Amino acid sequence: MMEHLPDKLPKLTKNQNLVMGVLSKVDHPMSAYAILDSLKGNGLRAPLQVYRALERLEMLGLVHRIECMNAFVACRHDATKDDSMVAFIICNSCGDVKEVSDNSVEVGLHNVTKKAGFILQKPTIELQGLCRSCR
Repeated sequence: MMEHLPDKLPKLTKNQNLVMGVLSKVDHPMSAYAILDSLKGNGLRAPLQVYRALERLEMLGLVHRIECMNAFVACRHDATKDDSMVAFIICNSCGDVKEVSDNSVEVGLHNVTKKAGFILQKPTIELQGLCRSCR
């Protein structure tokens, strides 16, 4: 499930484990409300419970928020690689989302922001288009 992460993770709360379990079993982004719907039988009843869990999981690097979709995905990035920045390729037709990494993108962004006197803190790249199947 989370093979890309270090051996020692901070202890997750019950709600964080539940949310992570849902996201790690699906291959598509889910909104917080969709996550809540799938967990109602497990004691989660309020959106705030899901949002708090997502916030902590995102802070730990276990999930990513896809801003343009207002949805979340489990991190699939292999953190053992040198490529540290991830980007998301999003199909506008079928909604498929792929997490990709390429350190040349990170180097390019840091060069651009450095020239502008800007400190990059949370780079999120979302590329929208059509996947191979939908073209």
